Amino acid sequence: MKVEYSIILKTKNWPRRLKKVNQIINKVFKNKKMLNFDKKSDYFFNFILTNDYFTKKMNKTYKNKNFPTDVLTFIYKIKKRYNFEKHCDIMISAETIIYDSKKLNINFYDNFLHLIIHSILHVNGYDHNNNKNYLIMRNKEIKILKYFGIKNPYK
Repeated sequence: MKVEYSIILKTKNWPRRLKKVNQIINKVFKNKKMLNFDKKSDYFFNFILTNDYFTKKMNKTYKNKNFPTDVLTFIYKIKKRYNFEKHCDIMISAETIIYDSKKLNINFYDNFLHLIIHSILHVNGYDHNNNKNYLIMRNKEIKILKYFGIKNPYK
């Protein structure tokens, strides 16, 4: 299994945060086992750091929801001879993180870390399309966030 990633900056809200964002992503990827990475898959992530305008446009186009969101995750799975490749586009809006962080009185980077974990769990098969799956995914997120020293964001 290999994991590679790139960071794509789409707005002016992100460059000053780039160093810390990169540290967070590296920290998360050092804990692959906790995030249920498939040993028979290779992962290629694009973290697209953007704004509400872009996430609203993508949300409307691909999810039929006409509003911005904090994070969108798209996964393209390719079967290879002996394994799979998962190509993952994760789009994150700085504006929504800023808004949610103020509203919930949480740190911007803790919120960002949570969204990275949330997205990677989606990539690795977790979903919240019904109450049972929502609770499973939420509890997994809480456990991982606790490991990173972040309080339960669902309280």
